[in-house]
Amino acid sequence: MGMAAESQFHVLAVDDSIIDRKLIERLLKTSSYQVTTVDSGSKALKFLGLHEDGATNPNTSSVSPNNHQEVEVNLVITDYCMPGMTGYDLLKKIKESSSLKNIPVVIMSSENVPSRISRCLEEGAEEFFLKPVRLSDLNKLGPHMLKTKFKDHNQKREKQEEKAAFQSPKRQEQEEQHQHQQQLLQQQSNNNKRKDIEEGLSPERTRPRYSGITAAV
Repeated sequence: MGMAAESQFHVLAVDDSIIDRKLIERLLKTSSYQVTTVDSGSKALKFLGLHEDGATNPNTSSVSPNNHQEVEVNLVITDYCMPGMTGYDLLKKIKESSSLKNIPVVIMSSENVPSRISRCLEEGAEEFFLKPVRLSDLNKLGPHMLKTKFKDHNQKREKQEEKAAFQSPKRQEQEEQHQHQQQLLQQQSNNNKRKDIEEGLSPERTRPRYSGITAAV
């Protein structure tokens, strides 16, 4: 994937360790991704605008001081072991949200526990990386974000088509009314033209001209 395409994607990185957080931020920026970092699952949810009841707030602003405007999150990469809300808990929250469930989530961990890996993948995680995360690992992120972007585009198009289908009967009625009005106007115009022609050929219009000619002779 080229640098120009990758720079369009925004990754939210979640890790309570400042060292690991700085490392993943540097690797993501090296891969030309836009990056926002937070140190807990609760802050990640706040950034995403997700409330405790699972509803989203579109007016929620960014919680990162490095971001001065609201931006779309294309992928979440989170540590598994964090105090309070674990990476697995964050994964579940995102996948349970109707508005966020399409965001790809990647889990990181320094512990290679097969049962933990299986549980995260079954819950909907796209990848499970072992720390320290390497640049080669991040090369796997692009296809997941492209797939999601394509899916979101199709969903938006389907909604537009549904809206158009719902409005089509009303639009058809308006078009029929417009066509009827055009037909009436055309008919009136034809009548006026016919009347003008008939008046132009009437004896009253031709007699003065004829009389003038006779008088001249």
